[in-house]
Amino acid sequence: MRILILIGFLAFMNGYVAMSLVAIWPFAGGHLFIVWLFTFVFFALQLAAPFGDRLLFPGLKDRSGLNVIFNLIDWASYAALGILSCLFIYTLSADIISTIWKLISLPNNGALFDRRQLFLLAALTFGTIALGIKQAASGPTVRTVEIPLDNLPANFDGFKIVQISDLHVGSIIGRDYTENVVTMANNLKPDLIALTGDFVDGSVEDLRDKVAPLAKLHAPYGVFFVTGNHEYYWGAGAWIAEFAKLGARILSNEHIILKRGNEEIILAGINDYSTRYMQSDHASDPGKALEGSPSNLTKILLAHQPASYKAAHAAGFDLQISGHTHGGQYFPFNLFIRLFQRYYKGLNRHENMWIYVNRGTGFWGPPLRTANPSEITLIILRRRG
Repeated sequence: MRILILIGFLAFMNGYVAMSLVAIWPFAGGHLFIVWLFTFVFFALQLAAPFGDRLLFPGLKDRSGLNVIFNLIDWASYAALGILSCLFIYTLSADIISTIWKLISLPNNGALFDRRQLFLLAALTFGTIALGIKQAASGPTVRTVEIPLDNLPANFDGFKIVQISDLHVGSIIGRDYTENVVTMANNLKPDLIALTGDFVDGSVEDLRDKVAPLAKLHAPYGVFFVTGNHEYYWGAGAWIAEFAKLGARILSNEHIILKRGNEEIILAGINDYSTRYMQSDHASDPGKALEGSPSNLTKILLAHQPASYKAAHAAGFDLQISGHTHGGQYFPFNLFIRLFQRYYKGLNRHENMWIYVNRGTGFWGPPLRTANPSEITLIILRRRG
């Protein structure tokens, strides 16, 4: 049902943009047919990567030896999604402005106004896409944030956690990108590395080689992994086993105690928020993750989605480290993400609990990061008071 709703919404967006462009440009006769034929092909291309790979030909890429062709199709498909999303927002905005212009009866030359509107739409869309691709291809930057915790033991003051989140290895993000992320993370010389979900967009068989460099991640206190929603799209059980082979400690609604000298803190991890209603041990549960732990220690939670914050706060955590939102990923959606996520990027405070939300180390779908660069986060714990 969700897939049908999404396809229906994409169809509406394509139709709306096409009708708006037809209205401001004098297409007629055979040209009009070509416009709608192009719109249909453009719409079909958008469905190829997000739905074709998983629903129509799962595993076909490896068996056929046509990897390069499929990768090109995926690039074109996600680029088409990016172009559509920008065109839709800009066209809708232009239509609203044009309607207001006409309602207040300001004088204008209709044909000249339409030509300028079409030129502006093309320029805005091209500019957004070009800058977004450039920033996405540039890879992540390091963002350093210091988080003060009231009850942090003195020995953990300055403790460094490197967070990698939402890498989205798949047809576009490959082994080279992963290797660069690993090198950047290791160069920060962290005490601990947190992998907070959504690392893959494909099966273990398809992506094993592309994620293999993650085995080179190293930190004295270890590498820890929690699932995101995309791991569940592609077989969470198989991916959990694969990340364990890569040397990561899986935190599945459980915790460990970290010791530094004679002092301790708690690090816990939960399964993705989307599993909270599952009738199984996979159901996300911050409370369960703390079972059997001392109540007086500093408690840090790795949770893919920031939406876990209410249950995390109720369970008594001092800090939640999350990802998932990509900070909206690219303009103009980075302006709208706040309508759907209370905490969507950076450091936030929910009552007496901190929440840090990583903007994503990679990207999903359209290879765009316009005005919203990807990040590797260096979190430094500080003792307050």
